[in-house]
Amino acid sequence: MEENDKNMDQSEETTEQKQEESLPEVPKDKAAELEEKIAELNDKYLRLYSEYDNYRKRTAKEKIEYMMAAGEDVFKLLLPVLDDFERAIKVNEGITDITPVKEGFALIYNKFKNNLTQKGLSSMEPMGQLFNADLHEAITNIPAPSDDLKGKVVDVVEKGYSLNGKVIRFAKVIVGN
Repeated sequence: MEENDKNMDQSEETTEQKQEESLPEVPKDKAAELEEKIAELNDKYLRLYSEYDNYRKRTAKEKIEYMMAAGEDVFKLLLPVLDDFERAIKVNEGITDITPVKEGFALIYNKFKNNLTQKGLSSMEPMGQLFNADLHEAITNIPAPSDDLKGKVVDVVEKGYSLNGKVIRFAKVIVGN
């Protein structure tokens, strides 16, 4: 076993000697300069790598913070509506006349809808439009009441919504055949 180790050491030494012999002779000051340049480039590489790694971590953290802040903004808009609903429930406990209750709920609904519209939410009005699979989800087909409604939306089961132009919920519709 020891002989094998000695033989390996000797073969490594001879390989190194052959490599040294095959390399052109470089003046010592030039070799030191080249080694210094290599060390400088290696240092620059390590710094650049760690700077990129820090950038990647920072942007991932910022992305999470932006998502949380966006959600926070929407909730801040919804809190006044929640407060209005709580006040309406408390005030309407003993009321026998239903008209003010209807008006109150209409006011709360409009406030809620306006808050969502300010954030870019818009509802789709597909009634009577041609069926579009990019905007609508067909629940079923029924015979069209008239020839001009063939291939068009004849009833809306559930409204569709888009947020800043991107569909976030498809309108569930019934299409005329």
